[in-house]
Amino acid sequence: MPKNPANLKNIDRVIHEPARLMIMTQLYVVESADFLFLQNQIQMTPGNLSAHLTKLEKVGYVEIVKEFIERKPHTALKLTKKGRSAFKEYQQNLKKVFSDLPK
Repeated sequence: MPKNPANLKNIDRVIHEPARLMIMTQLYVVESADFLFLQNQIQMTPGNLSAHLTKLEKVGYVEIVKEFIERKPHTALKLTKKGRSAFKEYQQNLKKVFSDLPK
């Protein structure tokens, strides 16, 4: 049993969902990405990816910018400052959980 099970309570449930964790991980390492690039990277259907991005946008972790480039729709995605901060905190909380486990 971890020394401090409260560390598990600190895990961000929005990020912790596997699909959203993949999205956050991909966006964390780039300044921005377009929808199709992200979809290809994480192998998710457009509808599923869109639904998860909407959840991340609602909590303020992701910014979604829709525009037209040469008359074609383009969706750009990036982590907000809040999203970057939440992801760093998520990483730290996971490290605490695992460091408290017996060796």
